[in-house]
Amino acid sequence: MTSATQSTLTPNKEFSRLATDEQIERVAKALEANGIHTLIAENGGDAKRLFFELIPDGSEVFLGSSVTLEKLGIKDEIDKSGRYDALRPKMFAMNRETQGREIRKLGGAPDYAAGSVHAVTEDGQVLIVSRTGSQLGGYASSAGKVIWVVGAQKIVKDLNEGLRRVEEYCMPLEEKHMQQLYNMGTSVGKTLIINSEVRPNRITMIIVKEELGF
Repeated sequence: MTSATQSTLTPNKEFSRLATDEQIERVAKALEANGIHTLIAENGGDAKRLFFELIPDGSEVFLGSSVTLEKLGIKDEIDKSGRYDALRPKMFAMNRETQGREIRKLGGAPDYAAGSVHAVTEDGQVLIVSRTGSQLGGYASSAGKVIWVVGAQKIVKDLNEGLRRVEEYCMPLEEKHMQQLYNMGTSVGKTLIINSEVRPNRITMIIVKEELGF
């Protein structure tokens, strides 16, 4: 889908409905079986508390672009509080022409990578899309630990429905968001599907019983 097409679409509200408590519990069990530790938060405040309990002060943290983390105040706390070694501000302050290698290395293997995802299936698959893919390598393997904060509206039946959610709901909203912020469009440049995690306790997902993010 091109950004020009995305901008003309109305988001499919079918994909904004919150999962039931029963669905959330089933998905949490499926994720745990797939090696992804799962916590359930009653609301955004609870999710923020759980998030910061997982990251010690002084930790090196790379945040993927995430409306969810922005809305919860997590992004500002990581980037501006001085309590953490926040990588994105460092990377944005560097010269991409002369320091490209250093930028790649900083974002490539952080101690902690955090953000959100675009869909979680009932059998515990996780779907994340990105225009550049800058966060995907860390999520897939190279980050020491990964934390995702996920609104319960992102739970879908299966992978096909997850891909539909990206095209019909996430991309129109992200297109509008990017135009407002940077006067530029977006696209699905790269897609990551995580079926399981082999390293115990490397990935934690916090599912929030609220609509958060896209």
